[in-house]
Amino acid sequence: MTRTPLEEEVLAVIRPTAAETRLIHEVAERILSRVESTGRASAMMVGSVARGTWIHGDQDLDIFLLFDPSLSREDLESQGLALAREIAAAEAAGFREKYAEHPYINARIDDLSVDLVPCYRVESAARIQSAVDRTPFHTIYIRERIQPFVDDVLLLKQFAKAGGIYGSDQMTEGFAGYLCELLVLHYGGFLPLLEAAAQWRPGVILDPEGHSAKEFTEPLVMVDPVDPARNVSASVSLTRMCEFIELARGYLEHPSRAFFFPPPRPVLTIDEAADLLARRETFLYAITLSTPPYIEDIVVPQLRKSLDALRAMLDRHGFLVNRADCEMHEEQSMLLFELLVEELPAVKRHAGPPVWNRVNAAKFTTKYLEADERGFFSGPFIEEGIYVVEIRRPYTRAVDLLRSEQVLQVALGKHVKQSLEVSHLVSRGIECYREEFAPFISGFLQKSSPMMWIERDGKRSDRS
Repeated sequence: MTRTPLEEEVLAVIRPTAAETRLIHEVAERILSRVESTGRASAMMVGSVARGTWIHGDQDLDIFLLFDPSLSREDLESQGLALAREIAAAEAAGFREKYAEHPYINARIDDLSVDLVPCYRVESAARIQSAVDRTPFHTIYIRERIQPFVDDVLLLKQFAKAGGIYGSDQMTEGFAGYLCELLVLHYGGFLPLLEAAAQWRPGVILDPEGHSAKEFTEPLVMVDPVDPARNVSASVSLTRMCEFIELARGYLEHPSRAFFFPPPRPVLTIDEAADLLARRETFLYAITLSTPPYIEDIVVPQLRKSLDALRAMLDRHGFLVNRADCEMHEEQSMLLFELLVEELPAVKRHAGPPVWNRVNAAKFTTKYLEADERGFFSGPFIEEGIYVVEIRRPYTRAVDLLRSEQVLQVALGKHVKQSLEVSHLVSRGIECYREEFAPFISGFLQKSSPMMWIERDGKRSDRS
């Protein structure tokens, strides 16, 4: 396949070196041999290393420990974890237990990050007993087909990484490595994929094996070739899909190295952030809490649920939210809100039922005729057929609302609520700025799609 000089230049940077390849395969063979020698499970290398689609510098190795499917789930966890610990103890400088659908071990072996993951050795993907049982079939499917397209996959992965849309994790909501491989296979290369993606709109359905077993509602659908009831691209949000469309159009119109190695986004200093906030003339608020002790796939959806609930609470009380976002770090997490108004007058207008709704109208007028005058200004009166009263607003300052018990009364994520109940900090304005969250806050205040950032940087370079 003919490559442009730009693509050859990029490939020369991102292809794994011979030394890298040798090291990672030596470690893999050592671990596979050690597992097989126990006689307790078979072993298989999976993921991008096994498929030959990994990028230079990605030092991640996935080894699956395949157990007899007759084992109970409880025995799989206990025996699988015991074997994984045993292998890690013999090979690793250090290791730790992690949790997905069930526990696994992450170890540091010869400077590689190695995941040792127990699963069932099932005959087909139709017989899986846990989600990870599907992964070996993904590896087999791709490995049998990908060889002519390895460079295309490398280009696509680097393209997606540079655009900030690579990864199926909850924070990114982007394109997983397996999805990148399937897209390249489906369209027959990197450029054919971009040409097709430039025309995408929500509702794209790709079914390589023509065997879809259900209706999917996500904006982008790639039916899993080994599981007809699964959408490989279920993690891709509408925003990430549209950012990919925009990047594809941009690259096809003006290909440049910036689409693979983008200009860095500056992290604002505290003084720069303060200046930008002053110029925006909006009001920044942050709630910082201890990160619940669970994996990202559990915590991030709860942070987003909590963010939405608190945003709705602020809007209900009249403190209009321009934008809101959240960030999870290992120790601390942040919910960030930009308000268009942070102080309101004491009076609040409250509309009741129409006059002709006799029963409810009577209840409404009785309630406010008997109301405490300290919380009541005027009414009830009739306006365009509707009863209206003007009452005292419960919170006239956003900071008082965010520091009140109301925060714990909305529909928060379970573990986020537990963390907030123990302790949390409400910050206002530039007090929200903390070094560990500086990149997050900088990105929030300078929000731009990946493509627009590339274009803006190009214009700056032209002017200089």
